[in-house]
Amino acid sequence: MYTPDAVTETEWQRAHEDLIAKEKELTRAQDRLAAERRRQPGYRIGGDHVFEGPGGEYSLTDLFEGRRQLIVYHFMLAPGSDHQCEGCSMFVDNLGHPEHLNARDTTLAVVSRAPYPEIAAVRERMGWTVPWYSSFGGRFNEDMGVTVDGGENFGLSVFIRDGSSVYRTYFTQGRGVERLGTNWSLLDLTPLGRQELWEDSPEGVPRSEPYAWWRLHGEYGD
Repeated sequence: MYTPDAVTETEWQRAHEDLIAKEKELTRAQDRLAAERRRQPGYRIGGDHVFEGPGGEYSLTDLFEGRRQLIVYHFMLAPGSDHQCEGCSMFVDNLGHPEHLNARDTTLAVVSRAPYPEIAAVRERMGWTVPWYSSFGGRFNEDMGVTVDGGENFGLSVFIRDGSSVYRTYFTQGRGVERLGTNWSLLDLTPLGRQELWEDSPEGVPRSEPYAWWRLHGEYGD
């Protein structure tokens, strides 16, 4: 069984400080990457994509729930499949409370190709409350590149809305999804970012003092 090398407290402190310096440089590098990501172009989503959810049919703009940004997790759930993806399920298990994202004009939703009754059964079984929609019968999954030749892939897309026009600005899959799940990591993928004063963001992005906008969930309307 592996155990770390045993050293003195002084030796541990020296090794710890060396590691912290590298972690801080990684954080700064990630900040620079997020600033570049906020400046990435987007392409307009064509077609009239239709989704099914608990209230019936929804358009892509409906999924934004009136907010400017939308993050969609593409959950691998094929029509009629008796397999529930463990990795996709772990991702949803790790999601935080949505009100913190909502406070930054961002909505998070899950989309799968299975018909909605199959989605609803999984959602109830797992005790999830995240909005989850079916793209069954449409080309949304194919257009987003997560259904290829009938096979399912997982991934995460970011969209921004300008009135009724929707633009896709970011996509990641594979290990790019592993580090995601916290409100901060998800906001860092969006064109508007965390919307805090310290960020290197394009002109016109709303900003406020860091930490000052945080609330207990359920208290953002107070």
